[in-house]
Amino acid sequence: MHMTMLLPLSLFYLLMHFFVVFATEFTFELPDKERLCFYEELEKDVKFEIDYQVISGGNYDVDSYVTDPLNNMLYSESKKQYDHVSFTTDMSGTYMVCFSNEFSTFSHKSIYLNFRHGDEEPLIPGLSRATALTQLESTCVSIHEILKVVSESQTWYRLREAHDRLRAEHLQDRVNLWSIGETILLFVIGVGQVMLLKSFFNDKKGSVAATT
Repeated sequence: MHMTMLLPLSLFYLLMHFFVVFATEFTFELPDKERLCFYEELEKDVKFEIDYQVISGGNYDVDSYVTDPLNNMLYSESKKQYDHVSFTTDMSGTYMVCFSNEFSTFSHKSIYLNFRHGDEEPLIPGLSRATALTQLESTCVSIHEILKVVSESQTWYRLREAHDRLRAEHLQDRVNLWSIGETILLFVIGVGQVMLLKSFFNDKKGSVAATT
């Protein structure tokens, strides 16, 4: 009985070890003609990755760049909808990640950003060592890989859903404006036709009175 309880607890602690990661994930608004920068303190020889995607606004594009503590340009792209950036730091210090919407004159953007740094720690220290929990370790590794795929898929679907929802709302607004315009146009045409017909009858009455 005691051994039966020990295995699930071991599995739980091993999985909890996997979820200790250095990551930042959020969505922010970038107004038109504005630039927004984020800063991160990193040590030397640390791997960092950035994923970003424009969810809404204009042509769904943004300028972006990354600089090191000496202001050297590590990455620079113009009018990109999404991208993946991966580097290993050459020095310790403050790294800057900037997004610019200065080229846009009237449309603000919604941008998703996922920032990760550091190497992923081994799920199970000494994985190759033969122990009594070899089968459990193999199960943990399999669950580890599946959870990574599930997490990435959920992020992709969430971004896709947000992008499609905003596009649908924008399309609905345009349909509503078009419907309102058609309603106003039909009302104006209807009033004009009534006034035109009324003027015909007024002209006819005037001509009959002049004849008599």
